[in-house]
Formats: sequence, C-alpha cells, structure tokens
Amino acid sequence: MARESARSKDTAKPGIKEVAAVAGVSPTTVSRVLNNRGYISQETRDKVHAAMKRINYTPNDIARAMLNGRLNLIGMIVPYVSSPFHAQAVQAVERTLAENGFKMLLCNSANRPELERSYIDMLRRNMVDGVIVNSLNIGAEAYAEMGLSLVGIDCDLGEASVQIASDSYSIGELATRRLIDDGCSRILCLRSNSRMRMPANKRTDAYLDVVEQAGLPALVREVEFVKPDDEKSAVVAKILDENPDIDGIFAGDDTMAAICLNVMKQRGLSAPGDIKVVGADGARRTMTFMPDLTTSPPSASTTSTLPPRATAACSSSRSWAIRSAGSRCMPASRAVRMSS
Repeated sequence: MARESARSKDTAKPGIKEVAAVAGVSPTTVSRVLNNRGYISQETRDKVHAAMKRINYTPNDIARAMLNGRLNLIGMIVPYVSSPFHAQAVQAVERTLAENGFKMLLCNSANRPELERSYIDMLRRNMVDGVIVNSLNIGAEAYAEMGLSLVGIDCDLGEASVQIASDSYSIGELATRRLIDDGCSRILCLRSNSRMRMPANKRTDAYLDVVEQAGLPALVREVEFVKPDDEKSAVVAKILDENPDIDGIFAGDDTMAAICLNVMKQRGLSAPGDIKVVGADGARRTMTFMPDLTTSPPSASTTSTLPPRATAACSSSRSWAIRSAGSRCMPASRAVRMSS
C-alpha cells in the first residue's frame, strides 16, 4: 500500500504549489502570473515560466475559467462541415480565433432541431464565451437564453446578436436575370427545405419576382441540401425527367449546381448547350475543382464596423456583407461567370 501511495505521488501532475517551490515564490504569485493579474516584475515572470517548464507544468484551463469567468472558448454551429462553403467559413473563423487566443468547439447540426438543441446545452455546460451560428433550426430565443455573445452567419439570432449576411435576394436576382438574358425561358429553381427560417430563402423570393416580371412560368422544387449526394442526385434526375423542357437551372448553391451538372452528363445533356446552370457561394475549394462553374458569389466586405465582441470571430471572413445595429446588407457582386 505504501509503495502504491508513493507511486501515485510520483505520477501526480505538478500543481501551482510545486511551481512556486521551484521558482522560490508564493503560490499566489504563480496564480497572478498565470492569470496576468496585478503587477509582476519581468524577472519574477521569467522565474515562474522557467519553473513551469522545468517540472512540465500545464495550466488547467477549466480551473482558470472558474477563477476568471471565461475559458477563451467559442462554439460554432454549422449545418455540415463537408460543404465547401461551410468548411471555408469554419477555417476562417478558427484561424482568426487562434490569432486572438481563442479555441473552437465545432458542432455539425445536420439541420436537425433536436441535435442543435443538444449542442446548445453542451456549449453552455462547457462554459463557452460566445457562439457563432450558421445553422438556425430552432427559435432564436433558445440562443438568447444562453446569455452569451452571439454572431449569426446568414441567420438572425435576435436584437442582442451581430449578424453577418450575404445579400441573398441580390444573389437570386442576379442569377435568374443572367439565365433569362442568355435565352432561358423554362428555369428551374432548386432550394432547400422551405420550412427552415434562413435568409437564403430570399434567393427563391428573388427568382419568383424576376420570372414573374419576365412573364415566365415559375418552377420551384425542394432538395434538402443536407441529404447524401446520391439522394440529391436522384431527386434532380426525377425533376429533369418530369420536366424535359427545362433550359435553365438556378441551383441554390454551388454543390447543388455540381450535382445538376453530373446528372445532366449522365443523361447526355451539356451545359450551357442544353441547360444553363448557375450556382451560388463561390467557395474557393469549389472553384479550384470547377473553375468554369457559373456562380453568383456573395459580396466582399471588411468587418471594420463590427463591435469588438464580434471582430475576433469574424474578421477573416471577407465573403460577407455586415449587418449590425440596423445597417443594411451590401449588394451581391455583379460578376457572374457562365459555364462553358
């Protein structure tokens, strides 16, 4: 028993008291150095850090969070990180958080309300300092109840939040007008679940307005973007088979546009010869592999007008218009590339 007790002491992780003993200072001084509180001379700081390195001491972030009331941890909820667009957003946010001394807890909601609620509970239990949301499948009040700093990417989390939004209406308008200008008269608009309350729904609103103004028939079909690609392909194939007169497609996003092009190829249809296809988002990874894809990218802007609590989370994302404190979204880019 004595031997096991000695072994337990030998393998126990060193704490503040051990650091203090090696550095020749008090545990209180070590705590002040770790938490950057009060005046500490550079000589004392160096002694404490040298002692930490010598005995391989690692600060306990959870314990420090309990003392300071913050963990420098930000939660981010996205629909699915496999999307090139969301992957690019996550990468930009994570990089910027790291540059500002923050870490990220990443959650994939799959657009499932019950999963999103469970992530909210998990983030609250993990004492995050704020939440960035790009997936709103529940009421904004669920986020407001967290009492944290909130940033919504293309979703409105309430008056106390900061919203970063692309001008979805202009994106839909730009894409639809381009198809009409190129001679399309039977244009299919593909959208995700219409029951989801997302600003991207305005892309469909714009499509409906533009085809009505042009005196053209509207054809809107839903394809849940979170479904596996083979299921989405099957839905697109069925739509094309049932509507052989389609000569243009506004695909909603670039991933769906790529699926449409693949389905068309399987049926011996070419783009833009037989059917013209326009996507939206313009994620870098998508354009790397499909440089000729026609897409309506979001507007480019900076985040210099954002409140300080949002800047750290969002300052690397340059594909967005900023909407905060009543300001309006910036217009979408006017450059649209047509697939060859």
